[in-house]
Formats: sequence, C-alpha cells, structure tokens
Amino acid sequence: MALGAPRRSCLSVPGSSEKMLSKAPSLPQDQCFLDLEDSVAPLEKEAARNLVIKAINDQDWGTKTLGVRVNAWDTKYTYRDVATVVEGAGERLDFIMLPKVQTASEVRALDMMLTQIETTMQIGSRIGIEAQIENAKGLVNVDEICAASDRLEAVIFGPGDFAASLGMPHLTVGEMQDASYPGDHWHYVLMRILMAGRANNLQVIDGPYAQIRDLDGFRTVSVRAQTLGFDGKWALNPAQVDILNDVFTPSQAAFERAQDILSAYRQATQVDRVGAVMFNDEMIDEATRKMAEKVSAKGLAAGLKYAGRTERESSN
Repeated sequence: MALGAPRRSCLSVPGSSEKMLSKAPSLPQDQCFLDLEDSVAPLEKEAARNLVIKAINDQDWGTKTLGVRVNAWDTKYTYRDVATVVEGAGERLDFIMLPKVQTASEVRALDMMLTQIETTMQIGSRIGIEAQIENAKGLVNVDEICAASDRLEAVIFGPGDFAASLGMPHLTVGEMQDASYPGDHWHYVLMRILMAGRANNLQVIDGPYAQIRDLDGFRTVSVRAQTLGFDGKWALNPAQVDILNDVFTPSQAAFERAQDILSAYRQATQVDRVGAVMFNDEMIDEATRKMAEKVSAKGLAAGLKYAGRTERESSN
C-alpha cells in the first residue's frame, strides 16, 4: 500500500468478534485494522490471532488499507502476535500497528522482526508500521520515534491511555474538553505529534471517540483534528465512518478553488514569468501553491473531479 494512501476513516475491528470481522470489508472506511490489543480480552487473545488471519485471507478487502494492531512490547503477547499474523497473512497485510510506543528502539525492534519474517516467508510486499503515542514518555520521544524506521507510515494519538498517563480526570476516551478549562486540553499534544509526524513525512491520525452514539460530538472532535491538519481519525462504530469521510474530504468548492489557484499560478510562473499574481481579490504566490496542492491531493485521493473554470462558468 502506498505511503500516501487515504486514511480519512480508520475503523477498529475487535479481532475476537467474528460478526464484526465479517462485516468490516463491506463498510466504506479507507483503512481497517483488526485489533488484538485493548478490544480483546486477555483470555481471547491467542484465539483472536487465528480469527484475524482467517478474516484477512478469506475475505475481499478490496483496496482498503488493511492492518493488525498487536499488543505492546511490555506484554507477553507481542512477538507471537507479530509472528503468527505475518506468517499467516503477510501477503495481504499493509501494516502492523504498534501501540503504546515509548522509544524509537521499540519501532526498530518491530522493523527487524518484520524483515526476518518477510525474508523467511518470502513475502513479496513490504509491511509498513503505524505507531501509537499514548503516554508522556512516548510524547517526549516522539521525534525519535517518528524517525526510527523507513517502514513507518503513520503516527497515531491515543487519548485514553494518554489521559491516564497524565493523571487527567477523564472517564471517557477522546472526550471533549471540560467547560471549566479555558482552552483545548489536548491542543499541545495533538500539535506536538503532528509536528513530529510531518517532519518525517508521516500521515498523522487522531484516535478514538468512545461515545459512539454522540455523532454530533464525534463530528466536532473530527473537525478539530481536520482543522489542525490531521489526515484522519479512528472510527469505533460504522456510523462514524461516513462522518470521517465527509469531514476529511475537501468540499467540492474548496477542491475547485485549489485547482483554479494551481492553474493561475502555473500561468503566472511558467508563461508570464512572475512569482506572484492576483487571483480574484487575493495575491497568490509559492506559499499559496503549496497549500492548494495539499487540498488538491486530498480531493483527488477522495475521487473528486475538476470541471475547470471555463466549463463551470459556461454552465452558469
């Protein structure tokens, strides 16, 4: 799977639930990860590995980015999670998600293990890594973590464990800020992870919102992540997927404006040979081009089509 594959909606599927594993391929999420960690009871973890392998191999996942979240290195499950799943389903696996990452060495250890399994099993594709930042130590080391391996494709914020790590008085994963606090209590953490991810050309994903029936609240926190520049967010329930695909896709108007800006800037720089030009009532330059390219790329990845200014004007 290409590093830049869309991750607007990242659906978490418990690896111990045959019902949810069978339903997931039919849903419209960009990415799906089959979970062996927090959503699976300790006594079910070993059995869940085989359910996950069967689901990966026997079902049609289409073009979805597909991965497995293993257990963290500080548990007894990790090495067997990785070995069993990658040996059993490595040809269709796009990534392994590593939770509760605290140091770069944890990512490098997973990288080396994947290399050995791929070589031994003669797996044709290279499996990526996604790293979750879920505690204070992970955030302190986030720059080194994001630079630890060229297998890394995405870095993810984990709000539940992070709240516990800091001693925040939260009882709901991913909940909105308390009205008694004058700002967004997650703003620093979100921006810190975003900076480290972008500095290393990674996609950056916001974590879950556990109030799955509160779709208005979910949209609010999703818009916050999108506004900051995140590429996507987790869904814990199918009802959240459509909201994410909407929030993290540029509007048709924004997409067309971005394309118009790029066209006008090409004319200015390549034909008229000027570095800045008026576009309607706005001065555009190289910085504007970079912003427009980001919006354009996200729109194209989501399947938006550009009609062109001339065609749009003639139809009005």
